[in-house]
Amino acid sequence: MTETVEHLRDFNYYKLNSDIKNVLAEYIWIDGTGERMRSKTKVYKGPITQLSDLEWWTYDGSSTEQANTKWSEIYLKPVVYVKDPFRGSPHVLVLCETYLPDKKTPARYNFRFIANEIMEKAKDFKPWFGIEQEYFLLKRTGTTHIWPLGWPTGGFPYPQGRYYCSIGERNNFGRALAEAHLRACLNAGLKIAGINAEVAPSQWEFQIGIAEGIEIGDHLWLARYILERLGEEFGIDINYDPKPILGDWNGSGAHTNYSDIKTRGPGGYRYIVDTLIPILQSTHQEVLKLYGANNEQRLTGHHETSSYDTFSWGDGSRGGSIRVPVITKELGAGYLEDRRPAANIDPYLVSAVVVDVALLNSTYVNQLKQLLVDSAKQL
Repeated sequence: MTETVEHLRDFNYYKLNSDIKNVLAEYIWIDGTGERMRSKTKVYKGPITQLSDLEWWTYDGSSTEQANTKWSEIYLKPVVYVKDPFRGSPHVLVLCETYLPDKKTPARYNFRFIANEIMEKAKDFKPWFGIEQEYFLLKRTGTTHIWPLGWPTGGFPYPQGRYYCSIGERNNFGRALAEAHLRACLNAGLKIAGINAEVAPSQWEFQIGIAEGIEIGDHLWLARYILERLGEEFGIDINYDPKPILGDWNGSGAHTNYSDIKTRGPGGYRYIVDTLIPILQSTHQEVLKLYGANNEQRLTGHHETSSYDTFSWGDGSRGGSIRVPVITKELGAGYLEDRRPAANIDPYLVSAVVVDVALLNSTYVNQLKQLLVDSAKQL
């Protein structure tokens, strides 16, 4: 890094020792923006060995844009827990769904419940996912102004071309954070497949997968949480906007790799080309509404993107809506890459609609879109 790292500090101000029998459970949820997370800590007296050991909990939804002050209690329902890479074992990170006081009605931007229903209906097809999460690293240049890490203050670096998978101080900005993130995710037990520096300077990517069904959304949200927490320690803001820097700079996507027993089986390549591609083309405009806010700023047909308005595909094409990897064609079976999703997607929505379109005859598309519209309404 070319800049001084600020606010670097030890997570464990007081080391937890073996004499302490309590377990710290960090409850994590998606807030009323649909893009950010919140968390708070619950102390348990005994070990956490199964999901049922974790209680439902509540929080003030009026402070997270999910409720008004007159009816502010929101319930947290634990759905997944993993090892806490910051506090260490036996402490845990707990991903939660959010519900209104009746414990039945999902709170704003809780899409996991419907995604899980869709995945359960399609489970015999064993849908596998890998999501390539791109993001920018931003630093403060004053009290409020933020700018990409390593860029001249208020100015621009050398043009793109030298930064993708780069090495060297003049090319690579933020490796320490990306590396810490990889190790923390592995420590937590997440299915993280790799990291790399991306095309724009101070832009990075991590890949989650191969994950089956609802697991892809769970692991991506937890990986985002860990990245944000590390960003606190490095004094770096994590940005998932589809086009954070206008001009001749790449935007950020969340390319979604998909396969099922049909695409992975004999004749899978022909099934992708002859059956799935036409289905994906016919639903193009419908699914784009679930593929991230302001995605039209990114999908311009330039900077390794397709057009927002026009569907396209190709073998090995990074300028199409769908890329069929050359290895899938060579082997006659495998997976496809949907390059349309923006970096700020909700992975539950995207994975759910892909499965719905590919396997369930688009049964849930309208319901998914309506849930997103309802969540975006003002309280």
